[in-house]
Amino acid sequence: MKLYYAPGVCSLSPHIALREAGVPFTLERVDLATKTTASGENYLDVTHKGRVPALVLPSGEVLTEGVAIVTYIGETHPDAQLLPPAGTVARARVLEVLAFLTSELHKSFTPLFSRVAVDAVKEAARENVLRAFGQLEETLSDGRTWAAGDAFSVADPYLFTIAGWTRPTQIGLDRWPRVAALVQRIAERPAVREALAAEGLA
Repeated sequence: MKLYYAPGVCSLSPHIALREAGVPFTLERVDLATKTTASGENYLDVTHKGRVPALVLPSGEVLTEGVAIVTYIGETHPDAQLLPPAGTVARARVLEVLAFLTSELHKSFTPLFSRVAVDAVKEAARENVLRAFGQLEETLSDGRTWAAGDAFSVADPYLFTIAGWTRPTQIGLDRWPRVAALVQRIAERPAVREALAAEGLA
């Protein structure tokens, strides 16, 4: 398999998941401004969406969208135990967290990285981020060890990736101690350290 990525953006989540699953894969860096890859490919020939991540499967098919990719990784590598069995509440809890992260947190950050968004839009986005992290802090108050319960899952790398965006936006995690502690636990995992090093982030 081949994962198309850009350093530090949402493609870090499936990158970590692949390493957690022990899946053989290669990395291809994408310049999102020019839509070209490190080897000179036109990235729009890989996916017309022009965004990362994209995962080329052994069949040659291309899978996009981070949540779809990490779900695929979890389902096709059950021994890694990154995704509970279908039909279980535990599985639904992982999907619940993934849905919250993509709809409430991930998209809320987008205006904060925009060069054209006006101040009012950025301030509203910041408030959305603060509210979502506050809700996540409350969710973690039940004593769970990981994002979706007591087992590490594909939801954790996604949370870790998004939480990393609080640094360049100067939001930080200090006001959410449970979230900060969870992010630190995720950061200590070998697969996470390997992915960060491979992307030049460590």
